[in-house]
Amino acid sequence: MTAPAAILVADGDRPRLGGADRPVVDVAVGVLIRPDGQFLLTSRPPGKVYEGYWEFPGGKLEAGESVEQALRRELQEEIGITIGAAHPWRVEMVDYPHALVRLNFCKVIDWSGELHMKEGQRFAWQGLPVQVQPVLPGTVPVLAWFAEERRFEGATHA
Repeated sequence: MTAPAAILVADGDRPRLGGADRPVVDVAVGVLIRPDGQFLLTSRPPGKVYEGYWEFPGGKLEAGESVEQALRRELQEEIGITIGAAHPWRVEMVDYPHALVRLNFCKVIDWSGELHMKEGQRFAWQGLPVQVQPVLPGTVPVLAWFAEERRFEGATHA
């Protein structure tokens, strides 16, 4: 998994709730990809920060959990699926007004069970460009990474 190159500042015009010494919140994020290349986005549940924004599913690591363990637990709790292997992909630091978050993105191509949005969220299978809006700031880099991979794959097949 690649280390974050820089910190993405979400809502850059807003004041922060703390200084640079804020604790980092580690989050495991599942980038579920179907064989046709479509990926899963879910909306932020009612009552949560950024309610209604679209993101890749996942959640905070609990004490002693690895990224894969947290992802496995969160996807079962939030959307009702059991994942196979989680492939560590990239890490992105995002400075939100409410928290400094380290997003640990994992690609997931193998899962079982039917999607069941257990927290009142919505879901959409998407390709590029995404059709759902608004997209959570921490999700935006992933869309750029997909576009970069697509360009690279196109260049190697030319």
